[in-house]
Formats: sequence, structure tokens, C-alpha cells
Amino acid sequence: MRVRGFTLVEVLVALVIVTIGMSAVLATLTSSADTTAYLRDKTFAEWVALNRIAEVRLGTQRLATGKSSGDMDPAGRTWRWEQEVTKLEIPGVQRIDVRVRDAGAPGGDKQGWLVTVSGISGDAVAPPGG
Repeated sequence: MRVRGFTLVEVLVALVIVTIGMSAVLATLTSSADTTAYLRDKTFAEWVALNRIAEVRLGTQRLATGKSSGDMDPAGRTWRWEQEVTKLEIPGVQRIDVRVRDAGAPGGDKQGWLVTVSGISGDAVAPPGG
């Protein structure tokens, strides 16, 4: 009587196939985790930018045109923001561009920013109605 079973070569081929499949699953999970972390950071950065624009709009004094920067600490992390205020052609209206990144992120003036949010502030804006 002859006993049938798998040969050593068949077992090794099966192990190689399982290894390739598991590495593909691991790569997919790692990519998904990285994407989730990036989207979390981008969401917090957008909240920081929107908060900065809200602070400017609620302020009693108009901002001077030009660039300014600062830090904010929501969610237990420090976020670096930079805002640029420019005058528009409509008197009394300013455009506010706010860029945000993680304070510890490397990058120069043009790199590393997660979001840029723009807003309008001023006293010349009135509700429609003629």
C-alpha cells in the first residue's frame, strides 16, 4: 500500500504563495493606516485654519495687510499657521488666506503645508436686498 501526501516541493510552493498573499495584505493595511493618519492630520489642520479665520472675523479691529503667523494647540498637538491678509478692490473688504501644518513638520516656506483656507472679512459686506 502506498501512502499519498504532499511532497516537500509542493509544501514549499504553498508556503511561498501564502507568504506573497500575506505580504500583500500587510501592505494594504499599512497603506490604509497611513491614509487614515494623513486624513486625521488634514482634518485638524483645516479646523485650525477655520478657527483662525473665525477669530479674525469676530475681532473688533481690522487686520493690517501682510503676513503673520502663530501656533495653536488643539488635540494635544501644536499646529503652525500662517495667514496673509490682502486688500480687495472693494473698499473695506479683505481676503484672508490661512495655511496650516504640524509645528514639527520639516519644510520651508513653500512646503509641508497640509491645508490652505481662504476667507473674506470686512465691513462692506451687506445682505442682499437693494
